[in-house]
Amino acid sequence: MKKIYRVLALCFIVATSYGQNKETEKADKLYESYQYVDAIDSYLELVEAGKANSYVYQQLGDSYYHVYNMDEASKWYALALKEQGSAETYYRYAQVLKSQGKYEAANAQLDEFAKLAPQDARAKAHMQNPNYIPMLADIDETFKVEDVNINASEHTDFGAVLSNDNILYFVSTRKESGKEDAWTKQPYLDIYKSMRSDDGSLSEPEEVEELNTAYHDGPLTISADGKTMYFSRDGHSEGSFKKMKSKRLKVAQQGIYKATLIDGKWGNVEALPINSTSYTVSHPSLSSDGKTLYFASNRPNGIGDTDIWKISIDANGYGEPVNLGPEVNTSGKEGFPYISNDNILYFASSGHQGFGGFDIFKIDLNKKEPAENLGKGINTERDDFAFSVNNALKVGYFSSNRSGVDQIYSAIPICQFEIIGSVRDAITNAPLKRAEVTLLDAQQNQIATQATKKKGTTSFQVVCENQYSLQVSKKGYTTVSIAVEPSEGETINVAIALKPINEIITETEVKLNAIYFEFNKSNITNQGALELDKLVAIMKAYPEMNILVKSHTDSKGNAAYNLKLSERRAQSTVQYLISKGIDKSRLSAEGMGSTAPKIDCEPCTEDQDAQNRRSEFLIVKK
Repeated sequence: MKKIYRVLALCFIVATSYGQNKETEKADKLYESYQYVDAIDSYLELVEAGKANSYVYQQLGDSYYHVYNMDEASKWYALALKEQGSAETYYRYAQVLKSQGKYEAANAQLDEFAKLAPQDARAKAHMQNPNYIPMLADIDETFKVEDVNINASEHTDFGAVLSNDNILYFVSTRKESGKEDAWTKQPYLDIYKSMRSDDGSLSEPEEVEELNTAYHDGPLTISADGKTMYFSRDGHSEGSFKKMKSKRLKVAQQGIYKATLIDGKWGNVEALPINSTSYTVSHPSLSSDGKTLYFASNRPNGIGDTDIWKISIDANGYGEPVNLGPEVNTSGKEGFPYISNDNILYFASSGHQGFGGFDIFKIDLNKKEPAENLGKGINTERDDFAFSVNNALKVGYFSSNRSGVDQIYSAIPICQFEIIGSVRDAITNAPLKRAEVTLLDAQQNQIATQATKKKGTTSFQVVCENQYSLQVSKKGYTTVSIAVEPSEGETINVAIALKPINEIITETEVKLNAIYFEFNKSNITNQGALELDKLVAIMKAYPEMNILVKSHTDSKGNAAYNLKLSERRAQSTVQYLISKGIDKSRLSAEGMGSTAPKIDCEPCTEDQDAQNRRSEFLIVKK
């Protein structure tokens, strides 16, 4: 197999070397001298004459890539890669697709790139974390879902709740030695526990024997100090049931019971006064202060089949049940409430709009807002329910029958925060509506773009573990880029002042922010394109203006190399301006290398080198 692969690779190299021919000679010379706009015209003539092949398509893709016309680059790269392409072509096509927001398609191209160049640092970074951009863009994804190692594949496991001392309690039908439920034909539910280690793994589950009876026990809730438990229990165990003489059946309802921890064992079990033989009271959840108990019930005066209710708890006992109302409850079924320590209520519902079956929703009880679906990942077309989250330990659990049987899954919260950008005119301080605000990650990938509203604001929901910046542009104003402060969940407000574009024209030059190039590269980047668009706008506003582009490098590398690199960068800059409609007769380019540093230093600091790497836009004629 290795020999066959080497022969195929050699054939590809030979075929590529013959991509250039007499037909492409003119276009190739233009391309190799960085005259990308003219090269495009020349390659397109070959396409129209029916003389194009994958090499011509690749050259067209590269030419458009260099002048940052990503839509056209995408079209020609797609044609070029119908046949095997070079590693770099796959990489560039992936970057083009990312710029179009086509992250899955981009990942497919990066996979091919990584196969051809597995030792390339870019390939290694992709393989280590291939889906980071879709995660950034997906504001609905608030939890990372993972399997846990305690599920019994043939039996029901659900209702996991993690105490603050790292004990995971849940219920299961895995005990086969007891009675069987006549309705489900499965063993009755029992309460189990498992110890959670620092790495998230769980110990072999143990039965909490002192709480289990011959009938259903659980699910449950645990107090913040871990010493009080409320749990559901089948009324049969207490002799609390109704007899149906016609069918010779004893019908019991679920009720809620309280237990306390004494010397490491649960005892003092007592029934709550809200229990009844006429309706079910189940699925308890205790608030972190121990003063409110939430539960599910089909008791009278509800809204639907089963509703979520609450009662107060104090030294004198329990208050009257209160229905949580139509913000939570529907005409369908609601159950499995869980109240977090920040007063977010999670619950399962078949009545709210979802993916199918039971879905998990949340509602902030501090606000008057509608219930919110937790989205894909947590919810599926099957039943998803019994969500709980320990904010202190930063882990949640929920249950689902997506595999065909009820199982427990972990849900790791993804820290998120809101970035609010406020855009104003730097001179008048007036808010600027319809300014374009682009969210970028640390690698300058575009995550999303939004326009500001009437008051000059817009916002993005992002994950905490990444770094971000905002690029803001508006016609008639300079474009700015501002780094966003890191956050652990708090909202970050970013004030952005845009200068009117005429403010950057002096007597001798047009002052732009630094035009950044990738190391050892000369193609125009997204950042460079946004900055150069200011110059395009100015030159269109002043049709008599001619510009000399002077490109400088830092002092790293030898002088001859720096001179050639600066010439390529200056030419790329001019080619970009031409591609945007500026007549080439109005433009000239000069590479200065490291011969005219802004800061004369030896050795130079990183900051000094950065200031020396610059482009200047000198006004030759106004």
